[in-house]
Amino acid sequence: MSGREITPRFAAEITPSVADLEAQERRLVFRRFTHDDAWALGSLLVELARERQAPVAVDIHRAGQQLFHAALPGSTPDNDAWIARKRRVVERYGAASYLVGARFRAKGTTFEDSSRLDPDAYAAHGGSFPINIEGVGVVGSVTVSGLPQLEDHRFVVEALEQFLSE
Repeated sequence: MSGREITPRFAAEITPSVADLEAQERRLVFRRFTHDDAWALGSLLVELARERQAPVAVDIHRAGQQLFHAALPGSTPDNDAWIARKRRVVERYGAASYLVGARFRAKGTTFEDSSRLDPDAYAAHGGSFPINIEGVGVVGSVTVSGLPQLEDHRFVVEALEQFLSE
């Protein structure tokens, strides 16, 4: 977490709406996703994290198999636990972990209070994004942990936008 506090009057300006988050998911779709793609995307995330000296762990899973993992300086074993919890949300809901949490908040509740899922196993916090293949659906996830949740989410989205535009 950073030491910065966000005042409530600015929170609405910087927090994406459910519609914005859903639009990201519709836009960030793969034509295919191979082992080589996992390596390239994971390497891009690591490169971006190193440039920013971000203390993150990066994980890419497809069909229950871990295809990529890296832990950068400053990350801890807790980041791996967060990755697993956020990834399970993507696997269960087929949507970004941040979007799932936002949907609960939009209903005036929280994921923890209303999902009926074990909070030790599931976390609807930002940082895990579905790997969605055109004509197939969600087959995996790309997850980052180590920054505040909205920054984790934005970091993954930025990397996906760059990767898919190449």
